[in-house]
Amino acid sequence: CRKLKKLCLKSCGTIGETELFALCLKNVEEIELRTCRSIVDVVLLKVSEICESLNSLLIYDGGNKDGLVHFMNNSRCNDTLKTLDLRLPMDLMDEHLVSLAASFKSLSALRLPSCYFVTGHSLKILALSFCSSLEELSLRSCDAVEREPGLLATLGQHLGRLRKLELSFNEWLYDKEVVSMLASCSGLVELDLRGCKNLTGSVLVSLNKSCVKLRSLDIASCRLIQAGEVEDFVMKSQRLKKIVVEENKITEAAMKWASSKLIDVVALDSDVPW
Repeated sequence: CRKLKKLCLKSCGTIGETELFALCLKNVEEIELRTCRSIVDVVLLKVSEICESLNSLLIYDGGNKDGLVHFMNNSRCNDTLKTLDLRLPMDLMDEHLVSLAASFKSLSALRLPSCYFVTGHSLKILALSFCSSLEELSLRSCDAVEREPGLLATLGQHLGRLRKLELSFNEWLYDKEVVSMLASCSGLVELDLRGCKNLTGSVLVSLNKSCVKLRSLDIASCRLIQAGEVEDFVMKSQRLKKIVVEENKITEAAMKWASSKLIDVVALDSDVPW
């Protein structure tokens, strides 16, 4: 197993002999830990000690606060890690992100879904630290995005290299916050706003003005966006190749425009909650 490149563990309660497990980590480049709360601390300890070429780490649904801090502060892969995906709603705190910003300088993709206890303070520090490298950011269902006015605008000002942005299921996110961020993110090619129930067609107008390189947009379950506004957006878009939206918001005219522009329309069932 010394040639192992990718390690995926799901619902594991033990790793067996620690030293034998460590032998597998030397050349690992990608690690996924899903629902492994009882072992995540020892795994992160060994990863921080051994892995020198890790470029992707995913931890979902079960973390260890001390283990995360140790990894952030003592990892040997701080020059190689490019993608970090942490869905740890009860474990991820500001101190982890501050340590991440101090120790890692070349992240290109950062996904923090359901980061309930993270505040705008640490997110701003991250944005400053990764301003020259970050191309993908996910803040799906992030409390700080909804409760701190001006946060998205600040993040956008620092993250001008963003190409992919996910803000889905932030139900109390309003137009002003999104529009202010988009104004600084002219390089966006993919945007996910699914489930942002208080956004209106004003966001679509802003997209066509500020994000002319946009190729993929998800606005499913954005209940205040109207069919006519979707039609106008499709008609005026310059490089759009995919749009995800409820079928009752796709007019016949919108379909004609999409067909003529070779835009893939993913029309979801209007009666199904997404």
